[in-house]
This record gives sequence, C-alpha cells and structure tokens, in this order.
Amino acid sequence: MSDCIIETKGLTKRYGEQVSVSNLDLHVQKGRIYGLLGRNGAGKTTTMKMLLGLTAPTSGTVSLFGRPLKGNEKGILPRIGSLIESPGFYPNLTGTENLQIFARLRDLKSPNYIKSALELVNLPYRDKKRYAQYSLGMKQRLAIALAVMHDPELLILDEPINGLDPIGIAEVRDFIRALCDERGKTILLSSHILSEIALLADDIGIIDHGVLLEEESLAELEQKNGKVLRFTVSNAPVAAQLLQQEMGVRDVAVENGQELTVRDLRLDTGAAVRRFVEAGLVVSDAHLYEDPLEDYFKRITGGEGIA
Repeated sequence: MSDCIIETKGLTKRYGEQVSVSNLDLHVQKGRIYGLLGRNGAGKTTTMKMLLGLTAPTSGTVSLFGRPLKGNEKGILPRIGSLIESPGFYPNLTGTENLQIFARLRDLKSPNYIKSALELVNLPYRDKKRYAQYSLGMKQRLAIALAVMHDPELLILDEPINGLDPIGIAEVRDFIRALCDERGKTILLSSHILSEIALLADDIGIIDHGVLLEEESLAELEQKNGKVLRFTVSNAPVAAQLLQQEMGVRDVAVENGQELTVRDLRLDTGAAVRRFVEAGLVVSDAHLYEDPLEDYFKRITGGEGIA
C-alpha cells in the first residue's frame, strides 16, 4: 500500500518459547482510522508497544511516517500521541494540574493545549475534583486528553473505550471520528469489541494468537462477508459433497450435521434443492442470509465470537 503512516514487515515478538506477535505486516494509511480487532491476549498491546519503541521486536521492522523507527525515535515519537497503559497521574492533583505537569515536560507553554484537550474529552478545565476521586471512565478520558494534548499527527490508542459507560463510548467515538475527519489525524486503535470497531474504523486488521488474519477496508470486509445461502437438509455432509463434486461449488461449510452454508451466490438454489431431493435428502429450508461480522470473525479465527 502507498501513503502509509505505519508499516511493519515481519514484525515478531517472542518471550522465550511464547510467540506474542508473529510475522506481522501492518499498513495504516494516512488520514484514516485503523481498527486492530482481537480478543484479549491476541497480541494487540504488544504490537502497539513495538510501534512506540516501548518493546523491542525479536525480528522484523517498523516504519513510521516513511522512516524506520530504529535510531529515529527522537524525530518520530514527538509526532505521536498514545494511550497504551494508564499514565502515572498524581492522585492528589486535579486533572488540569496533572496535565500541567506533562505540558511542562513537553514544553507546551500555552494553557490552551490543556483546555482544548479537556474539552475534547468532556472534562471540566476548572474542576477541583482530585484524580483519586475520578471514576474509571473519567480516568480513561483524562488519559486520552493526555494523548491528544500536544496535537499529534498520529494517535495510537489501546482499548480507548475501556471503562466508559454507553454515553461515554458514544462521545469518545464521535471525537475520535472528528479528529480524523476534521483535523486529518491518522489513528490506530485496538479493541476487543467488534461492534465498536465496525462503527468507527475505515480499515480493519483482525489479529488472533499474534497472527494478522485479515487486513482490509471495512467496505471490502463487508462486501466479502456479504450474503450467504443457507440450507437445512437431513444430511449436510452428503449435500456438501453433491455441491462440490457435481455443481462445482468450493466454498461450502457444514454445521451441526444439518446446516449447510454456501458463499458462492452464483449457485442456482432451485437446481441445488432439486438435486438434494433426487439424492433422497429432505430439505426443510433454503434462504439467502446476511452473514454478520460476528459470524465472519468466528469463521476466520476458528473459535468463539467476539463482543
């Protein structure tokens, strides 16, 4: 892909015999939101730590803004805002006071940086509440405010909606989308919540056990997922064999012995039903079905679904 802000080649991280990330080729394009989707423990956080130089890869390379990360950290990392783990905020200070400390460390002299960041995440600038009194959702908002405070070009956010209630999730989703659409930010975010990724991301990477299984635009993924033909027959394995051997259908899946899923919509449904009946099979149902992303995730990971 061209115009990539983030690109990795063969990125791998091992901890002894355990492989956390395996041969990852990641492409995040400028001005888009990339959702890295996977269950807890799939390798999302480790990947993001390698992108930020927080963890050294065992092998492979990371390029940011078209430049290799290794040896260029001082020129690259100030252009990035990140939320990977909860920052070390001081419990006896307010949110504003905490951000003031980080602003001084980053040489951000104007208070407008802090005020704008807090407004973005819907936290008050002059609030007297101390960080220790914050709810989990407020703490998450403050961490996101810290990530965006210096107006970075690229945001890397690990599970940014963790701890938020439904209203907070919607608000965070809206301002992340606005950061991309109105301010031209490139955003890589991770989540184990498929529905949120589907609502927010332009592009999606599906990672499972450290392996990137899919990487494409949401539109391409939805088109590929699309519609399927579902048959309920008395003997699905026999029906599948008939479709494959006599009708040239390759993409056939059998479930529960009586459910048959066909992804080739060119199949003549009537002809298939007639052939099943001729073979002595009982067909109780045949219909076109909209395959949800949840089912697609389960199919390609070979496991359970994701929230």
